[in-house]
Amino acid sequence: MNYNTYTPQPALSAIVKCYWTLEVHAEAAGQKQLILPDGCVDLCFILGDDIKRFTDENNFIIQPRQMLLGQITKPFYIEPAGYVNTFAARFYPYGFTPFIQLPLSELANSETPLHILFGNETAAQLSNDISNANNSSDRIKIIETFLLNRLCSAETIDKLVRTTVDTMFLTRGSQPVHKLLQNHLPRRRQIERNFKKQIGISPKQLSKVIRLQTSLQMLLNQTTETFTGIACENAYYDQAHFIKDFKEFTGITPKEFLSNDTMALSALFYKKD
Repeated sequence: MNYNTYTPQPALSAIVKCYWTLEVHAEAAGQKQLILPDGCVDLCFILGDDIKRFTDENNFIIQPRQMLLGQITKPFYIEPAGYVNTFAARFYPYGFTPFIQLPLSELANSETPLHILFGNETAAQLSNDISNANNSSDRIKIIETFLLNRLCSAETIDKLVRTTVDTMFLTRGSQPVHKLLQNHLPRRRQIERNFKKQIGISPKQLSKVIRLQTSLQMLLNQTTETFTGIACENAYYDQAHFIKDFKEFTGITPKEFLSNDTMALSALFYKKD
């Protein structure tokens, strides 16, 4: 697997986390891989063979070749049909809000084709430009030009939503949501509505994802030697609490994660993230 990330230009760095590419030769593909929630949304362009996304153990759909992968709250499996070649822009949790009028909650746990977001003509032009580009640098220029042109007339991100999300990342998801919002109790319901509209999921769901992602990165990078240490550093009540949440998040225990071949792609994504 060849996975690379690229930094956005300063004008987009507050909303675009990175651009990424993934290439896997056909002979190395073909195995199911688990995709985990990470709190971000991705605008993806599949340039290689089709990719299956399993809806249950035996049934699957073919992912749209140009799509927005919205917020996900539970893991799912994908399986390449052959050669993998993907280019994508990864947005911070609130980062995609300025580009569309649809509430992000309507796009959660699903792949939305580009034509639904931008219209047939615009989606077709962008897709063709990305597909016909010579390399990743050219694709980044194309997507950044597209985003900057649309950003001019975009709606603004709710300031409290942005500051709440930023605080979640600063505290690594370890701060209870009721404490994050304690200075805004009269507006809490409004903030939670805006959160679902502009992020796609609730503050509690996002905070949980961020904390588990932090734990996952510590596990992958071996920055803490024991599960008890990871639990302590991320403000879990105890090791059992951490393992319970991890299993809910991934479907397996932390120990199983490290030796499971279906986690190879997630390990690649989140170790470098």
